[in-house]
Amino acid sequence: MTRLLCVVALFGLVVTARADVASGPKAGDKVEDFKAFGAIGLFEGKEGSYVAERKGEPTVFVFVQSEHFTRPMARMLKELDTKSKETNEKAMTVAVWLGDPDAAKERLPRIQMSLNFANTSLGVFEGEKSGPNNWGINTDAHCTVVVTHNGKVVESIALQSVNETDAKKVVEAIKKAK
Repeated sequence: MTRLLCVVALFGLVVTARADVASGPKAGDKVEDFKAFGAIGLFEGKEGSYVAERKGEPTVFVFVQSEHFTRPMARMLKELDTKSKETNEKAMTVAVWLGDPDAAKERLPRIQMSLNFANTSLGVFEGEKSGPNNWGINTDAHCTVVVTHNGKVVESIALQSVNETDAKKVVEAIKKAK
């Protein structure tokens, strides 16, 4: 009986450890402006505001914790690169790396060469690992996807174990942005 209780308790800890985390602003919140260094796409080689540049158009912000960037996450970003534009012709993806800015600035051009994004800008947030103020990015989430439209948050999706199938959730949120 004691062994069974230990197994049940251990299982409960494992399930708790894999539970979803909350990250990003809530649906309906105003999109707060922030500045980031543009590595690829918009603002290439300089700092700018993706929020201001997009002027309320449907935008998928993906905040990537640098140390958790993997091939499966790359496949999800590639899927978003094509699916966001197919879902809404005005939509664009902006992936913003959080963490070590110097390493990200060096790595992002190689990522672009490999993935050949057509509708995705890659940027580097040079502040805290928790991202821009008022965005509520949880550092426990490997990436946080925030879909915005008309200056409001449509949906925030926190992901820990990321792969290309997660793009479906984001596409559904883009559909709400029409």
